[in-house]
Amino acid sequence: MSLNSHHLLVEVALDLANSLNTGDRFDRLLGSIRKAIACDAVVLLGFRDGMLTPLAMQGLSSDVLGRRFLIAEHPRLQRICDSNKPLLFANDCDLPDPYDGLLVSQLGNLPIHSCMGLPLYSDNQLIGVVTLDSFKPYAFDDIELKTLELITALSAATLKTALEFKKLELSAHHAQEVVKELTQEALLKDGGEIIGQSPVMQTLKNNIELVSGSNFTVLITGETGVGKELVARKIHQLSDRKTAPLVYLNCASLPESLVESELFGHTKGAFTGADKARAGKFQLANGGTLFLDEVGELPLSTQSKLLRVLQSGEIQPVGQDKVEHVDVRIIAATNRNLEKEVENEQFRSDLYHRLMVYPIHLPSLKDRG
Repeated sequence: MSLNSHHLLVEVALDLANSLNTGDRFDRLLGSIRKAIACDAVVLLGFRDGMLTPLAMQGLSSDVLGRRFLIAEHPRLQRICDSNKPLLFANDCDLPDPYDGLLVSQLGNLPIHSCMGLPLYSDNQLIGVVTLDSFKPYAFDDIELKTLELITALSAATLKTALEFKKLELSAHHAQEVVKELTQEALLKDGGEIIGQSPVMQTLKNNIELVSGSNFTVLITGETGVGKELVARKIHQLSDRKTAPLVYLNCASLPESLVESELFGHTKGAFTGADKARAGKFQLANGGTLFLDEVGELPLSTQSKLLRVLQSGEIQPVGQDKVEHVDVRIIAATNRNLEKEVENEQFRSDLYHRLMVYPIHLPSLKDRG
């Protein structure tokens, strides 16, 4: 390959980095390979569980994309997968070709032709192969090994990136479905309806309707059992965030050592037992509402971090250096007298004032009439 061809591959690598979707990335990759190496067909296949699955192709019938190649049944593919470097088949190789009858420009089985395979590895694990076919005998004989290594590395990197994106998409979709299910469960819990026509209940309903249309932080106070969680759900249902997650956290139910991780998440290895990264409630509630029940039970060390979120919308998962930005509305509830807690230095005064943007007090059941 000439120096210009090497430059072509560099340009393609930069171009691939800007490709937005997997299909586009694969098509550009195969197009660049055909520009660098003249061939009649090129195929990118992904490897998994002893099988190769066509991911993109050029020069073959579209039927190829619907096929699955069990490696044990295709000797040529088997030899490519067993190799750790580019493999060039002899022109008169008598091994059956997996693409017989599938070339667009050739009917029936393939005649004597040039055939080559590039095994694609990531972290010493086979993730796929690229196959190249040309009707011209000896078409690939003069290609430099360095050129084949560059094309192989470029193809492996492209495939690995696509696989990682797919994992992230599946993970994000799963998380969205989990949050959706939890939100629906929270909204339907205990009926989800506020009933009563007494003056105090009418005042409560008016307050809920008034604050629901805003993004104000709400602090719901009242005795245990008066319906603080029900009010929080109603505020979320009437807000512009009603289609986004409503995430619930009972601050009194968590050991002090786990509160920060539960709120803000943690990275793998952040502490003993953290065998994998885990999203916190703020990350799950991003774009929606986080209901902090029994907020008065939060330890002082965590209160300062909660204040930071209210002030700047920034969180920092445990074990992570950089901060993340979240868009979360806070609804908090407590049966404690936080004003007295502030006087006794058991609750931060600055956090108390941040939570008290719009206070709602629920009357006791005996006062509702």
